[in-house]
Amino acid sequence: MADPEMSVSPYWELTFDADGDTDGRRRDRLLAEVNPLEVRDLVVFAHGWNNDRSIATRLYSRFFAPIPTLAPATARIGYVGVVWPSMRFSDEPIPDFQRSMTATATATAPAATGRPGLDKNTRQALVETFPERATVVEQIAHLLEQQPDSERALEEYGGLVRLLVEVPPEAPQSGFAADLLGDGDPAGVPDMLTGSTTAVCEEFARALAGHGSSESPGAVAEFALPNPWKGAQELLRQATYYAMKRRAGTVGERGLGPVLGRLAQAAPGVRVHLVGHSFGARLVSFALRGLPKEVRTVKSVTLLQGAFSHYAFADSLPHDTGAGGALRGRQSRIDGPLVCCYSRHDGALSTFYPLASRMAGESQGMLDADRSFAGFSVAKALGPKWGAMGHDGVQAVPGTVKLTLAEALKPAKLPVSGCVNVDAAEVVKNGGTPTGAHSDICHAELARVVLAAGRIK
Repeated sequence: MADPEMSVSPYWELTFDADGDTDGRRRDRLLAEVNPLEVRDLVVFAHGWNNDRSIATRLYSRFFAPIPTLAPATARIGYVGVVWPSMRFSDEPIPDFQRSMTATATATAPAATGRPGLDKNTRQALVETFPERATVVEQIAHLLEQQPDSERALEEYGGLVRLLVEVPPEAPQSGFAADLLGDGDPAGVPDMLTGSTTAVCEEFARALAGHGSSESPGAVAEFALPNPWKGAQELLRQATYYAMKRRAGTVGERGLGPVLGRLAQAAPGVRVHLVGHSFGARLVSFALRGLPKEVRTVKSVTLLQGAFSHYAFADSLPHDTGAGGALRGRQSRIDGPLVCCYSRHDGALSTFYPLASRMAGESQGMLDADRSFAGFSVAKALGPKWGAMGHDGVQAVPGTVKLTLAEALKPAKLPVSGCVNVDAAEVVKNGGTPTGAHSDICHAELARVVLAAGRIK
């Protein structure tokens, strides 16, 4: 059962397409082998944005590596890596992971140079993630390189980005974009792709200018009109993330949830522990919606820098009591705790997630045109309505417990049920622009959180 690419054994892989359909051969292998190998606890990890299977596999190998030595000697643990079609822009370094990639990203990052553009790796990733839109990707790349000085060209660009990520209304993915229900959280194409492309790109250009600078801007810079093309690639990035968010919900509910149901039938004594990073956190959370009603084998869920609304599990929203989260009450499907690890050092979730989330629901500008982004948190500026799990944890769920990482790792400190927020900023702190520490998750301390949440013995 040993896999040369994997640091732990036994290890299985579950593979899903964008609509949540699974590779039956890999699924059946898991179902057939987990009992004979006498696995008692199964850790199932879903990645966030990754360009390919090999990157996801290396992430899993690094995260899982310390678990055998951290777990009790009596533990019988199996491991599953979920592979689903998402992507990472090549200018997003993964701290202390795949160093050559980080070096390349630093050299080619459009955000660092101030000039939008698609490098070869990102262009290829877009083609692989949206295989039926290869021509659209080339048209987008051409406009980013040429940067025509006209509003008409920008609107053409916005139309192409929309075409890249949209799905037909009847497609399985169409109903999985919303984190909130009854609050205007869109299930279709986000408003940032239907309103003025120039205005949206200007907003992102201001955010990039502030997020990448540690100096307070002078009066001239503060009131200068931004070049919208400097925010054009961020629009592409956020639209792509929107598509990945939609896919994550689809794969979770239509794919992973039903597979866990079949696993419960094949191996009812196996205790399942779900772990998700970024959009993978959304994936494993939506798997709770896809669980058959009688299944009680999920013993813990650990969310690492979750890239979805911090109100997703709320019965009602503080700003609209008639609306609630798309996952309201689903934490009750866990026979154990829902643990949400978050960090203030996550630039992707403190700066760009709230901007993109508000743009998804409102096409008008979000901040005054003369307001500088440097020196303050966009999440704080926009208020809690647009916050992400990985920025400040689960919100508006009564009884949620808040712990520091040190407190969470004390014996018997983690609650055995309910929602728990763990401030992981002590270790989730490294990473450069534009995403900060979003991918800085391979730490023994976080592996210990997974073991503690699952009460693995």
